[in-house]
Amino acid sequence: MVEELVTAGVALASVGAVYLVAAARVVKQYERGVVLRLGRLASEVRGPGFTMIVPGIDRMRKVNMQIVTMPVPAQEGITRDNVTVRVDAVVYFKVVDAADAVIRVEDYRFAVSQMAQTSLRSIIGKSELDDLLSNREKLNQGLELMMDSPAIGWGVTVDRVEIKDVSLPETMKRSMARQAEATRDRRARVINADAELQASKKLAEAALAMSDQPAALQLRLLQTVVAVAAEKNSTLVLPFPVELLRFLERSGLQAQAQTAAAEAERAAGRRPAGPARSGASTAAVEGGEGGAPPPELEDLPDAEELP
Repeated sequence: MVEELVTAGVALASVGAVYLVAAARVVKQYERGVVLRLGRLASEVRGPGFTMIVPGIDRMRKVNMQIVTMPVPAQEGITRDNVTVRVDAVVYFKVVDAADAVIRVEDYRFAVSQMAQTSLRSIIGKSELDDLLSNREKLNQGLELMMDSPAIGWGVTVDRVEIKDVSLPETMKRSMARQAEATRDRRARVINADAELQASKKLAEAALAMSDQPAALQLRLLQTVVAVAAEKNSTLVLPFPVELLRFLERSGLQAQAQTAAAEAERAAGRRPAGPARSGASTAAVEGGEGGAPPPELEDLPDAEELP
């Protein structure tokens, strides 16, 4: 009798252990448990921790409540300005209602993936190439709104959508490079013209200031000569006034005349005194002093005419 009781107790304990193992479930902190009892949704969604279900009657499905990062395959499309592009993106979403994610859609991950691809194709067709390249924030917001509206009914909310890369054909890349180069060239020409305009205004002001002082022009010329001569790799040609050359020529002829007169005086002082020679010398001296000048000195201007 005792042995039968012990055997029955062991059997009950074994059945209880098996039942406990079959009925026990552990739900993690980032998960929620959706229980289907005989095919019907139980009213309560099991939270994180230890929970029990009825084996054979209940079926529990765990739903991840974390933010899921899902890459969207690259989609080819034609923009509104007839440019073929290839765009890929990434979607960040999470489940907010575990029961709807299990009941309302067969596979919410697959559904979100397909919706992201179709939305991306739609946004490519509605946008221009410049918007895809420079106005991505607006396109990201448009994608998020397009995906979030149907996803709410699945118990899923789209947290964020980002366009990762836009691939262009090689011909379009070369065209854009030429356009960018032309834009930079135009900008450089405008800056250069503006600089020349400002420089011309400053030069006009400087010319107006130097017009009152003629010596300032000569000083500026000398500064330019010094700046050019510092390089020592060019020949410098300076304008020279003709009047200055004439003045130097007249000064040279006058110096020659004075030198010839001095030499004649010294020669006359060295000759011996005699009637003939004395008369000739006297005549020569008189002719040099008070008579007619020598032939080489006839064309010399008077001292009053020299500047």
